[in-house]
Amino acid sequence: MGEIKQIDIHKAKEFIDQGECTIVDIRDADTYQEAHIKGAVPINDANVEEFLKTAVKTKPLICYCYHGISRQGAAEFFKHNGFQEAYSIQGGFEAWKGVYPFVSGS
Repeated sequence: MGEIKQIDIHKAKEFIDQGECTIVDIRDADTYQEAHIKGAVPINDANVEEFLKTAVKTKPLICYCYHGISRQGAAEFFKHNGFQEAYSIQGGFEAWKGVYPFVSGS
């Protein structure tokens, strides 16, 4: 299983712009509704099992949280559940929203 790769927001944006990755938001549902990275799938205890059953595990997976602390454990979880490549965004959504556009109030 190799180690979980941490990537900065710029590299994450490259992956996302190429459309060849799955991006997951592990923050709480209310926070996700307030603002999130376009295309991000909200993951929580209630839907993680279904996500694991239906996700394409050969695509790189990028996960993020608020500030980049929780996401490392989440990336490890996804890696151990069959994703070939799992990345975590350094600085989380807070770093992202300071530089890149995001969806708000959806």
